[in-house]
Amino acid sequence: MRRVVVHEFGGPEVLRIEEAPDPKPGPGEVLVKVHAVGINPVETYIRSGTYTPRPQLPYTPGTDAAGTVEAIGEGVRDIEPGDRVYSAGTVTGAYADKALCSRFQVHRLPERVPFPKGAAVGVPYSAAYRALFQRAGAVPADVLLIHGADGVVGVAAMQFARARGMTIIATVGSEEGRELAGQQGARHVVNHFDGDHIDRILAFTDGRGVDVIIEMLASVNLGKDLPLLAPGGRVVIIGSRGPVEINPRDIMRPEAAILGMLVFSASEADQASIHAAIVAGLENGTLDPLIGREMALTDAAEAHRFLETAKPLGKIVLRPAP
Repeated sequence: MRRVVVHEFGGPEVLRIEEAPDPKPGPGEVLVKVHAVGINPVETYIRSGTYTPRPQLPYTPGTDAAGTVEAIGEGVRDIEPGDRVYSAGTVTGAYADKALCSRFQVHRLPERVPFPKGAAVGVPYSAAYRALFQRAGAVPADVLLIHGADGVVGVAAMQFARARGMTIIATVGSEEGRELAGQQGARHVVNHFDGDHIDRILAFTDGRGVDVIIEMLASVNLGKDLPLLAPGGRVVIIGSRGPVEINPRDIMRPEAAILGMLVFSASEADQASIHAAIVAGLENGTLDPLIGREMALTDAAEAHRFLETAKPLGKIVLRPAP
């Protein structure tokens, strides 16, 4: 099989295609023939060496893929060769023709969902569900503010929230993002580069504030988020690139909460709930991953370079050759 291998940390050029023997599934493992691979931004940080903990070199990147089961190991009884699946984690890495996964890492992919969309599910939709429901405890009629709603996690959060009956306020960074957020169910959309966007968000709620904030860049926004919270409001931090200064009184007044979230910290029981909800949403059509660009597996370096220099709307997906 072919796979992408990183032998040293650095720029996109360290992503190299190599030949390797096909993995063999051991007990409790599943070998997936990969039809599509979803790229996540964190994979560019890991590749560069700026993310901790660092993987042991050499390694094959990636967690999110979709394809068909090629072989199963001893003890795997509820999945069979030929079944369509998506992965949310792998043993050997997703940037490859074939990926070895534990049984717990693969989930049924409904027939109605193409493989590229299946590869766009794992990290973004897991993060959105965990942030909204397992951390923030969001409920129907909540007013939800999503910062960076035009990113893949933001789109996933809007789809979950729309299906659950929440009022969505979205911040975006472009006119294309504004259009996308409106299409995905946001009732109000503001450009976060506009100087008055905080005042406009409060005005949308008649001064009451928002119940839940999904925060993609806490190092920039958290101090501005807290005065926006309604009584009992919650901020869930999905991403941050450094420290931030806040006023604790902004938390005390509404008896608000700041919550951290890391999707890989979810327990097995929480992950089972997450993926049951994702599969149901894919099946009934309330979840519909957005694909921004499809590229060949051999173009993995170019795909990383594009993700680092552009702000694509939708997931970048790699396609191994048939």
